[in-house]
Amino acid sequence: MRDSSTLRDKISGFSSGGGQIAVAMAIMNFATYAYTILVAHTVGPASYGAFLATMNLLIIVSVASLGVQATAARRIAADPEHVGQIERSILGVTYRAAAALGVLLLVLSPVVDRALRLDSLPIAFLVAASAVPVTIMGAQAGILQGERRWRALGLLYIAAGVPRVAVGAALLAWRPTELWAIVAVFVGFCAPVVVGWWALRLPQRREAYSQEHRGRAILWESVHNGQALLAYFALTSVDIIVARNVLSDHDSGLYGAGLILTKAMLFLPQFVVVVAFPSMSTVEHRRRALLRSLSLVAVLGLAGAVATWLLSSLAIVFVGGAQYAEIEGQLWIFAILGTVLSLVQLLIYSVLARQGRRSILIVWAGLALIIGLGLLVSSIGALVVVVLGVDLVVLAALLVVSAVILRREDTAMGPGPVSLQ
Repeated sequence: MRDSSTLRDKISGFSSGGGQIAVAMAIMNFATYAYTILVAHTVGPASYGAFLATMNLLIIVSVASLGVQATAARRIAADPEHVGQIERSILGVTYRAAAALGVLLLVLSPVVDRALRLDSLPIAFLVAASAVPVTIMGAQAGILQGERRWRALGLLYIAAGVPRVAVGAALLAWRPTELWAIVAVFVGFCAPVVVGWWALRLPQRREAYSQEHRGRAILWESVHNGQALLAYFALTSVDIIVARNVLSDHDSGLYGAGLILTKAMLFLPQFVVVVAFPSMSTVEHRRRALLRSLSLVAVLGLAGAVATWLLSSLAIVFVGGAQYAEIEGQLWIFAILGTVLSLVQLLIYSVLARQGRRSILIVWAGLALIIGLGLLVSSIGALVVVVLGVDLVVLAALLVVSAVILRREDTAMGPGPVSLQ
């Protein structure tokens, strides 16, 4: 009876945590999308190009933040007895890394300005300044995620989106330029750091020291996590670069519109990864957490793809309207592509949770295949088939590797009850 009660408590905890994070991330993503639309309508096409280029660079910079977040969440979930030491080490490493990254980007500001054709050194300076709070936020989010403090983590995610819109609307009403649009982004990056500081303001108790959680070990794990996530982001983004090189401007624009739906389907189940990752970091819960998460993401993706197929006229409005009508009949394929990428992301985080190394080579190989095969096509349909086909191969390979490793872990653990968490 007691085991049944514990099981219900864990299911209830997962559900409530998932619900809170789902709502918070939905608010964050909607606010981010709304701000992008606001900038596009306010600053004009030429300035919007500079804004978009800057935001793409900041996405690359944020890989360091995500690497630190994964490290913090995994270590705290896997070794809760040393949460105080891990928190102090993570924050110490992150503060130094954030400062170093900020200084490096500050030195490279003239290069960034010229490479992105910004014609504005202040914007390049803001990229360097933004790197600091972005990286610190990753550590704070990882600590809260590892401790399963879903409410505080949800507030942090909301703070990452809403202040950007509020401050940005005011600044753009005053000065509708790309510079002030990026100023609002910088302020928006600082807001969640304040929330994270408040949530973590009470220091954890000091426990016995563990060599495993030294600063150097944390730094190297964060670097590994960062390169794995960089491979994933490259896999999800390289097709639009290929499209710009093999398709006409008109067709590459249509393909880019389809990718809006792909990104929506990719971000829709993002909360599943956040909630499941701590459980995937513990051997006894890893298999169940991964299976449940894969099933949930697949169901959400299937529902989204079917809805896109049945309501294609509504979906085309979402991706840009009547001017993109030529792509309407293929939107359901882009929805499936987003779901496949979401499943790949979940498996990559599973690899990070068990600290796998060689599995990430599959992702890098997939990236090379998309580039190599994509450059041989000359139509939207052919390109999306190539990208989807390669991503399915990557997904299948990661599934096989994960199944083999999890079976070995189950064998090593021996028979016994498996908790649901």
